[in-house]
Amino acid sequence: MKKIVVLTGAGVSAESGIKTFRDAGGLWEGYDVMEVASPQGWQKNMELVLEFYNQRRRQLKEVKPNAAHYALVELEERFEVSIITQNIDDLHERAGSSSIIHLHGELLKARSTKDPSLIYDWTEDINPGDYCKLGGQLRPHIVWFGEAVPMIEPAAIETMTADAVIIIGTSMQVYPAAGLVSFAEQARHIYYVDPKPAINYELSRAASLTVIDEAATTGVPKVVKELLGK
Repeated sequence: MKKIVVLTGAGVSAESGIKTFRDAGGLWEGYDVMEVASPQGWQKNMELVLEFYNQRRRQLKEVKPNAAHYALVELEERFEVSIITQNIDDLHERAGSSSIIHLHGELLKARSTKDPSLIYDWTEDINPGDYCKLGGQLRPHIVWFGEAVPMIEPAAIETMTADAVIIIGTSMQVYPAAGLVSFAEQARHIYYVDPKPAINYELSRAASLTVIDEAATTGVPKVVKELLGK
């Protein structure tokens, strides 16, 4: 085995203190997700959307990677590791993982509303009047509901060449991310770490599946230990 692809969701960051994207009742930390995570919400109330993500950005500075993030870094001692994350934080990067695809964008980046290819590193608040070089208002570099997921194709290509897949902290119900497993035709084994695992259609067809119904900080180190033979 040479290559491991890791699919991570909100559960891996939750134990660092970052609240999950979806709350009960369709709320995200008290907000209707469509108000703060959709093109319609942006058009309706740009200031609210900017402040929502400004709060998330400030919170991100106060949290740290956890044992699950660091365990994944250990895998790079022996394997080629590619992390495909649904999370918008930078905890995988801060832990030391070297190859990360962000499916849903990155909180510490801003992009132009005039030209989506103009993307800037951005660690502070984004405010009304913060413009790109073309004079367009900057917005969070986040994939909102109803928008295309531009990194899904590179993620699928990565998954196609995996010898093993580790799924961590995701419900496996949100597409297109949940469908990536269907591309893992070469993977000899799939590990699924989640305290409330949900076996979707793609996982039900896996040739070899190990489910570890634990939180990421305890379950991921176990998987890594097994793969490294420690």
